[in-house]
Amino acid sequence: MKGSKRIISTLALGLFGSGLANASETLTIVSWGGAFAHSQQEAYYKPFSEKTGVEIRMVDFSGGLAEIKTQVETGNVVWDLVSLDRPDIVRGCEEGLLEQFDPALLNPGSDGTSAQDDFIMGAIHDCAVSSIVVSNVLAYNTTQFPNGNAPKYLTDLFDIEKYPGRRALQRQPQGNLEWALLADGVDSDHVYPLLETKEGRERAYRKLESIKDHVIWWSAGAQPPQLLADGEVIMTSAFNGRIQAAQRQEGQPFEIIWDHQIGYMNGWAIPKGSPKLERALEFKVFAAETEQLAKQAEYIAYGPTRKSSAALLPAEILRDLPTAPENFQNAFLFDDAWWSDYADELTEEFTTWLARS
Repeated sequence: MKGSKRIISTLALGLFGSGLANASETLTIVSWGGAFAHSQQEAYYKPFSEKTGVEIRMVDFSGGLAEIKTQVETGNVVWDLVSLDRPDIVRGCEEGLLEQFDPALLNPGSDGTSAQDDFIMGAIHDCAVSSIVVSNVLAYNTTQFPNGNAPKYLTDLFDIEKYPGRRALQRQPQGNLEWALLADGVDSDHVYPLLETKEGRERAYRKLESIKDHVIWWSAGAQPPQLLADGEVIMTSAFNGRIQAAQRQEGQPFEIIWDHQIGYMNGWAIPKGSPKLERALEFKVFAAETEQLAKQAEYIAYGPTRKSSAALLPAEILRDLPTAPENFQNAFLFDDAWWSDYADELTEEFTTWLARS
């Protein structure tokens, strides 16, 4: 591990004076397609190409480590950078599928704050730098609450008397177990230690049991906005970007409840053995700059992981982001390393619980 970091740091010494690339030089960068890839193209790919002359070849994928594993194990690495969710970053790093990264290469924020202090906790990993926070939030349709009695807090999800009616939650243990304990008064620092115990899990399921008969379980990100629009539920968990896209593009009268949003991160990783390690590393450092992270937020409502990026954003954009100071006050971030240890066990438990009448 230390050797990998030393090699990368040595390579980095000559990066920023290297000038423009040869006309044929390209980087193959893999991401998720759609509006998300477009935001990356505007914030990172185009300005990086203008700066270096390196052409960016965009490839879409649907996540996971399977293709990276195949390329690394066969010694035929053709992807130079991959936009990975943090659970895959953690697992890929542990399995030796990703290049190690020295955080000392990152530049200070635009306000002079060191990178270590500027990035939110967990954004800098041994093998990656996370760019965005995507959040699971609660949302509702304002037309269902004409008298101003709309829900405001996570605890309202579990208050059947005050807010009767159906609500929707994602069909998985991740997020639901954490929310159940948080709504039951557990301090955020104690959630995961408690979920490691039988008593803690039973407590979480008792809380979920209190609303189980009123829940519609969704599995695709497009479902929550549709459920709200159709009036099938009074509130739902959802990915914040889906709700905000419905607000902006369709004019839907939706509102987000930021209380105890549960955030997860996505960032740039380099497959182990990339033949273009120098350029890939240069891109990685460039994409972690305050200005570039802020620029991505102009195109998609995901929160930049640098605190200094907030100062560069117009108020009308900042207010919709998970990492806006007022929205991020009591945010809860997924512990991806913890879930990598417990996901199989808890998914089996959750599935069994769902099947019980």
